[in-house]
Amino acid sequence: METDRPRLLVVVNERPGMRGTIARALPSVPFAFVADTPSPDPSGVEAVLLGSISRDAGRWEPARSPGLRFVQRIFAGVDDVPFDRLDGSVQVAGNVGGYAPFVAEHALALALGAGRGLKEGIAAVAAGKSRPAPELRSLYRETVVILGYGAIGTALADRLRPFEVRLVGVNRSGAPAPGVSTMYPAERLREAVAPGGFVVDARPLTTRTRGSLGAAELAAMREDAVFVNVGRGPTVDEEALYRHLLAHPRFRAALDVWWDEDIGLGRLENRFPFAELPNVIGTPHWAGLAPAVSEYALSKALENLALFFRDEPPRHVVDRSEYAAPPVAR
Repeated sequence: METDRPRLLVVVNERPGMRGTIARALPSVPFAFVADTPSPDPSGVEAVLLGSISRDAGRWEPARSPGLRFVQRIFAGVDDVPFDRLDGSVQVAGNVGGYAPFVAEHALALALGAGRGLKEGIAAVAAGKSRPAPELRSLYRETVVILGYGAIGTALADRLRPFEVRLVGVNRSGAPAPGVSTMYPAERLREAVAPGGFVVDARPLTTRTRGSLGAAELAAMREDAVFVNVGRGPTVDEEALYRHLLAHPRFRAALDVWWDEDIGLGRLENRFPFAELPNVIGTPHWAGLAPAVSEYALSKALENLALFFRDEPPRHVVDRSEYAAPPVAR
């Protein structure tokens, strides 16, 4: 139900078919896109569907919506949400699970690519050489440690089972999960990573996780471990990881997330030349990209908005105290 006086403001770059999808999911909720012409009246807005901060949020001023109560991110993470522009009573939810199948698939691809020497293999083929082969790693019956055992971790665990791996997990409380041999609480991170032949970081970026995997945690890992990060770059100490990779050539990293990136503007920069290291492979935050992603992620976000508009508690509302000092909105 499109209107110039919406209850839902869509602060997302519009894609074909999106209006119809929203109207079907929220048939009784008047909505408008922030980019609509003429501009919609934001005074009656109760909820916002929020996309890219750098690309979309500049057209949105929360202060013009005094009745705003809920912000639903279309992306999973909320670490770049401008909390300082939101009244303290406004709830904010990430799109937890909205990208899980696709990010899990990408994490598996990175683990296999790093473990099976994809980078070295491409170089050997280009040079017309078949031997010698590098030291290759196999997932088969290995120990895989998943840091951040939530929606992505669960989806990854499902995809790892054919390899007959031993799963170790880390979540906030250490509460057990089906199929996980040992689940550690977050404060035992250093102990958790020690047995992993493969360690996958799928954690969100909060004040608790920022920089939490540093030199001591890397030193606790196996010399031949493969470290995969599909969560957020700054959960890892950038310099510590670079120095560790230099000092431990058998250690490998497969990274999809970085420390200085802006998805909305398509920008990626690094303080250290990770791409030049022989024991690193990477992709520029592509884990959440696939033909079916946009529709899937939107449907998950709309499910949560439907709960809100039915006056039911929305899921995945974040603790704002964990985002007390977010980066400046870009």
